[in-house]
This record gives sequence, structure tokens and C-alpha cells, in this order.
Amino acid sequence: MINKEELRKMVILGQLSDTMLEKLLPLVERRHYEEREYIFREGDTAEKFFVLKRGKILLEQRLSDKMTVSIDSIKPGYSFGWSAMLGGGLEPYSRYTSDAICAELCEVFLIPGEEFQELLENDHEMGHLLTRRLNRVIKQRLVHRTDQFIRLIRKHPDIHNLIT
Repeated sequence: MINKEELRKMVILGQLSDTMLEKLLPLVERRHYEEREYIFREGDTAEKFFVLKRGKILLEQRLSDKMTVSIDSIKPGYSFGWSAMLGGGLEPYSRYTSDAICAELCEVFLIPGEEFQELLENDHEMGHLLTRRLNRVIKQRLVHRTDQFIRLIRKHPDIHNLIT
């Protein structure tokens, strides 16, 4: 059985009141995954939002059949699978945009995206708090990816010759 204190330790949920956490609790499911087990794959329908309780998750994108790149790692307390929260049936937001694979044994909280969205629409204060958190996550990931892109460009031999 999952309790409020476990949820409160999750970064995305840490600012929620007891009342808000009590509303959320019935939606949350706990699941364990083995090392190298996929939680979801790029292109899968985004039905669940995830919060990592224990372990490490890698977010990966396939560049080709022969090459996969890790684009991020998720540590305990952090969330992933935001596509389920941005859904509403609009492509590409109703599909996951990367693979989520366990780098080690993982314990994960799963929340059905549609039900979570409905809860947030019915509780405007909770919706506002979580939307602010979501915006921070999106900004951090955008900055991180931009930094990765710029470093890659600077290391490209042809471009390096142009800027030096």
C-alpha cells in the first residue's frame, strides 16, 4: 500500500497538501522492473505518468537500427512519461517520445494520465502547482538538450574550423 509520505518524497508531488495527496493516492500503482526492462518504448501510446521511487531509468532515442543514444537519466524522486500528461489525443503528445529503460532494478509509481489530468482539472490549486513543476522540468530538459546540441556542434570538425 502506498502512503502519503512516500508520495511527498517525490519531487513533483512534494508541495502538495495532505488533501491533494489523498485525492491522488487511489490513482497510484507501484510496480517493480528488472534491469534492462523497458517501461515504455518510443511511439507507444502515452497512457501512464511515472515517478521513480528507487533505481535509475535511462531515457533513450534510437537514431537507427544500429545506434541508440541516452538523452537523460532519471534518478529517484523524479518523474518521466510527461507525454501522458500532455495528451488530449493530439499527436505527437499522445505517444512517448523516447524509450524508458531500467539501468538497474527499479521501483516506480504509475499514474494513469487521463485520470491524473481529470483530477488536476477538478482541483485547480493542485493543477496550478503541478503545472508550475511541469514547466520547470520542461525548461530544465530544454536547457540540457540545447547544451548537448551546442557541445556536439562545437566538436564537429567542420564547424570547429569555422568558429576558431
